[in-house]
Amino acid sequence: SSGINAEYGVAPVDREKTCPLLLRVFVNERQHHLPEAYHRGRVPPNELQIYTWKDASLKELTNLIKDVHPQASEKGTMFNFALSFPDRKGMFHFKEVGTTSVGHTGPDDKLTLQTVRLEIGDYMDVAIRPPPEDRLKERRNVPMRRDSGRGFRPRPY
Repeated sequence: SSGINAEYGVAPVDREKTCPLLLRVFVNERQHHLPEAYHRGRVPPNELQIYTWKDASLKELTNLIKDVHPQASEKGTMFNFALSFPDRKGMFHFKEVGTTSVGHTGPDDKLTLQTVRLEIGDYMDVAIRPPPEDRLKERRNVPMRRDSGRGFRPRPY
C-alpha cells in the first residue's frame, strides 16, 4: 500500500507529526447562514473552533459537532457542509461541499477537507436539519395559507 487514499488520490496526514489547523465552524439550524453574516470581519455568533487536519472527513466533523450539539444526534439528522470564503473584494461566497446523515452511510462521508479544497482561512458553515419524519411533522403543524380559491394569488393592494 502506498499510503494514498485511492478513492480520492490523497495521502493521509501523519497526525502525530503534523500540526493541526484551526477550522472555524458555524452551525445553524435548518439552513446555512446568509453570506452577509460574514461581511466586513463579522461572523455568526455560534462558532465552534475545531483543531483538525486536512485529512479529516465530513463524517469525522459531523461526530465532533454532535459532541457539542447532542440534540443533533438523532438518527436521520442531516448535516449540510459549505465552505465560506472571501473573493478578492472581500465579499463572502458559499460552496456546498457535501452532506452527511446521522446513522447512515453516504457518498460524502469520506470527503476530506483536502478533497473539498479547503484553504487556510476558509470557514465551514454547517446547516443541521432534523430527520425527515420530524420535518414532515413540522410541516403538518404549519397552518396552510388559503388563497382566493382557484390558485390565484391575492393582489398586493
